[in-house]
Amino acid sequence: MMDRYKIPRTKELEFGGPLGAMILIFLMPATVFYLLLTCRTEQASVLNFPPPLPPLSTFWSPHAFLLLLAWVGLQAALYMLPMGKVTEGIVLRDKSRLQYRINGNPIYDFFMGHELNPRIGSFDLKYFCELRPGLLGWALVNMAMLVKETELRGSPSLAMLLVNAFQLLYVVDALWNEEAILTTMDIVHDGFGFMLAFGDLAWVPFTYSLQAYFLVNHPQKLSLPVAVGILLLNGLGYCIFRSANSQKNTFRRNPNDPRVTGLKTIPTATGRRLLVSGWWGFVRHPNYLGDLVMALAWSLPCGLTHILPYFYVFYFTVLLIHREARDEHQCLRKYGLAWQEYCRRVPYRIFPYLY
Repeated sequence: MMDRYKIPRTKELEFGGPLGAMILIFLMPATVFYLLLTCRTEQASVLNFPPPLPPLSTFWSPHAFLLLLAWVGLQAALYMLPMGKVTEGIVLRDKSRLQYRINGNPIYDFFMGHELNPRIGSFDLKYFCELRPGLLGWALVNMAMLVKETELRGSPSLAMLLVNAFQLLYVVDALWNEEAILTTMDIVHDGFGFMLAFGDLAWVPFTYSLQAYFLVNHPQKLSLPVAVGILLLNGLGYCIFRSANSQKNTFRRNPNDPRVTGLKTIPTATGRRLLVSGWWGFVRHPNYLGDLVMALAWSLPCGLTHILPYFYVFYFTVLLIHREARDEHQCLRKYGLAWQEYCRRVPYRIFPYLY
């Protein structure tokens, strides 16, 4: 009976295979420590390596540990409340929901995740971690930085308010459109291993909040015209991001929905159709374009004198280009000639006329 939950042995290893996975297991936590320690220095220069390390005793606090457990426990309790609608995800790789990835390499399995959708009863560990403790923790850390700046200077700066507002909008949007995550690569394809667990619970709340942390130690003054310009830039990015995702998700759920019936499509051998107009006829990954425009708007309130608060922009650009390449490879394998025709009709991947 369990054979139907198995996935065929993975033949194509990603992220550099076992060696790349082992490097990333150490590199990801080291990067988080490096960014946070650098951000607290007066120079906040990425060229000052390594930053001074605090005493080892500061890395452990029973009080902080209990707060962390309470935070995750609260999110888990809220997750299990019998509230809201139950939504079915899209069909996964083996036509079922519970899947187990069989790679055969312990290091690679640990990094990528041996199980695709690990559950304890009805408690889906990956789905829970994708949205709740880390994403809400990101917003919570930002708010803590706003409070800290208010304590230090009497009131929050315009730059801090913009960063908090922009990123809170992003978090609220993710929670409001929660069922859309069921169609993402993280849920459908990637296992729940170190990459997603560390990414969801540590990388997101502590590196995505880097701009707010930077502003606490390095205050920036924004003129009203500059603030308005940054606000408009974020609005543009959000409109692209939300419109493109809504269009895709609506089409996936119900191709006959009046909001998408007028869009042009390409038939595929799988029976599904590919959007080739609207946002998805502009570039092949318009949601990534919107994401990157917002990423730039989140960093601009930190000024142009330091490169550190722009880490998110650089990191996210690399991440999305890599993810786009993975997605292109999977789509070509899945849709074949139809995907080649789509690429011919929509030649640009993320950046129009550039890439």
